[in-house]
Amino acid sequence: MSRRNYTEVTAFILLGLTSCPALQVAFFVLFLLVYIVTVIGNLGMIVLLKIDSRLHTPMYFFLSSLSVLDLCFFTNVTPKMLENFLSERKTISSTGCLVQCYTVIDVVLTEHCMLAIVEYDCYMAICNPLLYSSKMSKSVCVHLVIVPHVYGLLLSVMETLRTYNLSFCGANEINHFYCADTPLIKLACSDTYSKELSMYVVAGYSNVQSLLIILTSYMFILVAILRSRSAEGRKKAFSTCGSHLTVVTVFYGTFFCMHLRCPTEESVEEGKMVAVFYTAVIPMLDPMIYGLRNKDVKEALIKAIGKQKLGKYKC
Repeated sequence: MSRRNYTEVTAFILLGLTSCPALQVAFFVLFLLVYIVTVIGNLGMIVLLKIDSRLHTPMYFFLSSLSVLDLCFFTNVTPKMLENFLSERKTISSTGCLVQCYTVIDVVLTEHCMLAIVEYDCYMAICNPLLYSSKMSKSVCVHLVIVPHVYGLLLSVMETLRTYNLSFCGANEINHFYCADTPLIKLACSDTYSKELSMYVVAGYSNVQSLLIILTSYMFILVAILRSRSAEGRKKAFSTCGSHLTVVTVFYGTFFCMHLRCPTEESVEEGKMVAVFYTAVIPMLDPMIYGLRNKDVKEALIKAIGKQKLGKYKC
């Protein structure tokens, strides 16, 4: 049946996390606090890595890029979610819905690649320290950041166009707090096979290729650490890799739970709970995991706070 034979849906209703008014107010306060902490944490990380010359290294350049991605992802979803907690009309236009879909896919796919690049940088620093400066030059680092963004842009445009080509002609209630692919597909009244297949192929490929890079890098890093005779060097390597391993485990675990399942009613309900962790908790925790567990970042933060206090005393 052709697209023009349908009466197209022009807006969707986001059912959100709960329909209980009391819980909606509580969730508004909770997620507002999380939003504030996330914005301060990630912006603070970006500014700190920019102003402290000791942190002008490839690793921190990549971490600042991850902070930008976390901000984009969280800001794409959270403001609308906060608005809907206090609004009776929890609607989002079809255009706004597509923009949310596009941004989520773009950021997630880009972050897949960036996590692999951070691990590759870690591998180069530990396993090839003598070649590190030449292999990880500024121009190389810039290209390593540009390529994932282009990759994410192209695939997200492709996936968003596939969603746009679906026909929505009846139900317009999305059982989620943002326009996610899985619950959105359930509302389509045209054939979704091509879209579902494409979604699983893209998600599966992105996961596998980035995980292969990460796991291969970890194997070489582990061998290098075990061969190291320096206790201090081992401790520093384990500290750096431990932070990244924590982020990778949480990120990929939640991603598999969210996207690599058939869009049934049960999977959508479970996916909402996982999505809360994925969209709110992870962006909030990333600066803490990468920053507060890192000696250089903690020293830079203490130094920046000290300068701020000294400036106030002088005034």
